[in-house]
Amino acid sequence: MGGVATDSSEQDKRGAGASAAHTQALMERRQSLLGPNMSTFYDQPLHIVKGEGVWLWDADGRKYLDCYNNVPHVGHCNPRVVDAICRQAARLNTHTRYLHNGILDYVERLTATFDDALDTALLTCTGSEANDVALRMASAMTGKSGLIATDATYHGNTTAVAKLSASNRSPHGSSSHIRWVPAPDSYRPLGGTAGDAHALAFADAVSEAIADLEASGHGFAAIIVCPHFVNEGFPSLPPGWLAPTLAKVRAAGGLFIADEVQPGFGRLGSHMWGHQRQGVVPDIVTMGKPMANGHPVGGVVTRAEIMAAFRSSYRYFNTFGGNPVSCAAAMAVLEEIEQQGLMENALSVGAYAKQGLEQLAVHHRAIGDVRGQGLIFGAEMVTDRQTKRPASAYTDKLINAIRHRGIILSKLGRHKNALKIRPPMPFQREHVDLLIEILDAVMRETAMEQD
Repeated sequence: MGGVATDSSEQDKRGAGASAAHTQALMERRQSLLGPNMSTFYDQPLHIVKGEGVWLWDADGRKYLDCYNNVPHVGHCNPRVVDAICRQAARLNTHTRYLHNGILDYVERLTATFDDALDTALLTCTGSEANDVALRMASAMTGKSGLIATDATYHGNTTAVAKLSASNRSPHGSSSHIRWVPAPDSYRPLGGTAGDAHALAFADAVSEAIADLEASGHGFAAIIVCPHFVNEGFPSLPPGWLAPTLAKVRAAGGLFIADEVQPGFGRLGSHMWGHQRQGVVPDIVTMGKPMANGHPVGGVVTRAEIMAAFRSSYRYFNTFGGNPVSCAAAMAVLEEIEQQGLMENALSVGAYAKQGLEQLAVHHRAIGDVRGQGLIFGAEMVTDRQTKRPASAYTDKLINAIRHRGIILSKLGRHKNALKIRPPMPFQREHVDLLIEILDAVMRETAMEQD
């Protein structure tokens, strides 16, 4: 694997200096043209110019193992997807006010992966748009506006959806119709213990939020959660954990919106969708990032009566949503998942990766907890295993040090102290071995400081 340049020679130093100057110039141009506060990853941003499979290359020709990106779900520049895009783009691309088979064939195949009741779909360009539509569906179906989300979540960036993110709340506009409940945490569980007590404590918090919304005049329309709670730190929650909460939601006449942008499309290995692993059936399912391997496609799957209520209440049209090229790309992703056995690969390689992290934890006391399912796995870093004090600054140091050793990953959770490892689905055991080897080396070299 191509490494990052070192300071072992004068030539290396000159190369590193030239690269730093180029990066600085690019950042200045970016700010000038795109405005301030455009976020980047890492203390030294990457200039990526090429991708293939699970690998990325920067402008200096350095190679990086991608352990983070779920957008190229079936691998960067997947040949099947590229070919589907090119063939359809060479033939026709227009909107859905003209009839075309592509959207019908795709929706038919997509909805076949869900429970029978979830049989209609609407296609968008992004997950944010999909969640925005889902909120409107909930309002149309219930006649109410109150929403519940966790206090460590992210569901997108439209005006309506951005309000759901408690940790990144805008000072503009009202959020009086939203109630946040404590995010589930299997390492520090609500109710003091994991399992049933944890699940019931979460359900009780949701029940209190429902009552508060009803008393406020907004009423309760829906709860929206990622069924694997990925942004919250993907806690270890057994199948059925969400059932008590959904019983409360349904008893109150509200809807359950499952945001499947991260756990969906087979990433968990055991099931195509995160809610299926939980053994529950949502009223509305939203999708985005991995849907077409980087081509901008999002979607909403729901019951026919909910779709009808939405269509009757809102005049909705999306110029690019469901266009022939997007549908061709999305169909190619489903075909690749099935024909390459990527769900089975996710289950096997994910279990192997989790085992590798558990072995690493024997030698590194900074690893407080290891968790994961399929190709979403990681470890929570702490300053002390007894107190479980989050090692947020240390985690940030690790992420940046690993990036300089040719591995791309990130962090998440309420305290931003859990490694977020979410690679493309073709990830193999040899890639896990490389990841564990470099993580081990970096942890040995990185000093723990009190956060």
